[in-house]
This record gives sequence, structure tokens and C-alpha cells, in this order.
Amino acid sequence: MRHLIKTFTLAAIFVCSIPSSWADRVVTDQLGRQITIADKVDRVVVLQHQTLNLLVQLDATNDVVGILSSWKKQLGANFVRLAPQLATLPMPGDLTQVNIESLLALKPQVVFVANYAPAEMITQIEKTGIPVVAISLREDKKGEEGKVNPTMDDEEDAYNNGLKTGIRLIGQVVNREKQAEDLIQYTFTQRELVSKRLADIAPEKRIRVYMANPDMNTYGSGKYTGLMMAHAGALNVAAATIKGFKQVSLEQVLQWNPQVIFVQDRYPDVVTQINQDPNWQRIDALKNHRVYLMPEYAKAWGYPMPEALAIGELWMAKKLYPEKFADIDMQKMANEYYQRFYRTSYVDSASNNATK
Repeated sequence: MRHLIKTFTLAAIFVCSIPSSWADRVVTDQLGRQITIADKVDRVVVLQHQTLNLLVQLDATNDVVGILSSWKKQLGANFVRLAPQLATLPMPGDLTQVNIESLLALKPQVVFVANYAPAEMITQIEKTGIPVVAISLREDKKGEEGKVNPTMDDEEDAYNNGLKTGIRLIGQVVNREKQAEDLIQYTFTQRELVSKRLADIAPEKRIRVYMANPDMNTYGSGKYTGLMMAHAGALNVAAATIKGFKQVSLEQVLQWNPQVIFVQDRYPDVVTQINQDPNWQRIDALKNHRVYLMPEYAKAWGYPMPEALAIGELWMAKKLYPEKFADIDMQKMANEYYQRFYRTSYVDSASNNATK
């Protein structure tokens, strides 16, 4: 009997002494898969730039042990100032491929991937015993979850709900639930400012806008960028013609004749190319000098980001309708956001007075 009591006592002590990180919990990723992860996660590899950006905002940068190889291209060269340690991190893969040996050497507890990461890539990682969490920042209907350009019944709900779910999921994985809720609350509260001021602009009075990217690519319908334009009071000239992110011709842009052209901050060379190309000079946006390089926080990507909703749409609306936002100091707005979520002041790296 004493032997049994002693054995039971030792077993109880052993169980109580197990680190909490050994315990399991289950999360549901944005492909709808249930993933078992450790109770405490502080070693993650991130093979999607949107998730990497969100982890920095959730103050979880120190939990990142590996990142995608194209992070500078995807986030912009200036992003490194917000998380200098990223510059020294290993890069065991990218959006659609992974080096398993390099990944295993980092001993991650979780690998974040994009929803459109190849199924074989996800399987390859999972076979090593490492959980894989897919992020889309969209709420997709069944059968559309893994697509880059899904079919959506309601784009607004799909992106709004998907962004909230994605932020909560990332926060849950790295034990930053409170920070995730704070980010969501701030983002959607701030967004209301723009919609209230533009409520009286009739659809036919909206300014025609083209989003220029390298190699004549642009965003049509089915992407957050189109919603961003709509929230800012713009008419996306490509929305009625193309779906998703596609290449168009200069002839098509000339036919659309946008009044304003926006270019993401990560592609400053595109602004130079457009301004210097004589073939573009017939477009209203060029005639009226309304080609704008967007600030870093605008993030007019195909997927939503909280700063784009909170202050990026405001910047865009102020550029389109300056008289309606004359009292708004974008430097002040950007500083407030950056100090709260990036823990630093906003520094404008663009050359077009982006924060004014």
C-alpha cells in the first residue's frame, strides 16, 4: 500500500511539474482546419507577409524565429525600422515553398502560411509534426477558402469578418488575445470617420481611380483594394472589367481615363515610370498632377490590414476630397496609430507629402 501511495504521489508531482507549453489546445485556421498547438507558443515561423505585419503589431515580434524570403519586397524596404530584428532572422521559405531542413533547424512550434499555400507544402510541413496555421484575412464560403481570387457573395462582410477572425486567430496562437481585441476595436471605430463624411457623395459623382502596380497589374473586383477605394469615395475603374489582381494594357487604362492614380509605397519606381512616359500624359490624372505614392500605412494590398482601414482609407479620402477633410492632420493620425501598435512615431518615407 505504501508503495502504491508513493508511486501515485510521484506521478502527481510529475504531472504538476509538466510545463504549460506541453499542454495542447485546438484552433481553427482560415481554411477551416482544426489545428492542435501547444498551450504556450513563443517560436513561430511566418511564411506570409500579412501575418508577419500583424505579429509585429501584436507585440509578438520576439516570438518570430523565421520569416518568408520575400518579406522586404512584400512589406516594403522601410518596414524593417518597425522591427529591426527581422533583418537577422533565417528565411526557410516563402509564400509557396519551404525548405524543410532549414525549417526544422529553427524548431518552431507553429508555422503560419497563406491560405493559398500549396496543399503539398502544408502536408510536407505537417509530416514533420509541426502544426501549420493558414491565414486568409477573409471569410470564405465553402470551396473558396484556398483561392487567391475567390467568389464572394458579399465582399464587405467577407473582408470585415475575415480580418477580425484572422487577427483573433493570430493573437490566440501567440497568446496575445487582449492585444488582438484592442487592434480590432481601434481599427473599426476609426474607420467610421470616413464613411460619415462621404455619405452625401452620389455614386455618379465619385472620382475615378486607378491603382497602378508594376508590369501594368491592377486590382479589379474581389480584392480588398476595391473596397478600400469604395470606402474612400472612389470608383475603381477596373472593377467592372476584371476580377482579382491582373495585368491590363495601357490602351485599357487610356480608355478608363482615371482622374487619380494611386501607387503603393513599395513601388515608387512605378510613379516615376508613369510620370516620365509620354503615352500616359493623355490621362486626366497626369494632366492634373494627381498621381500619388501612397504612405506606408495605406497598404492597398489585395488583403485588408488594420492600418489601411483605420488610417489608410482616411488618407485616400483626404487626397480625393481634400475639402471634406481639411481639419484632419494625417501626421497626427498616423503617429497615434503607430505609437499604439508599432510603439514608435510614423516617419513618412514617401516624397509626396503623404502625411499632410
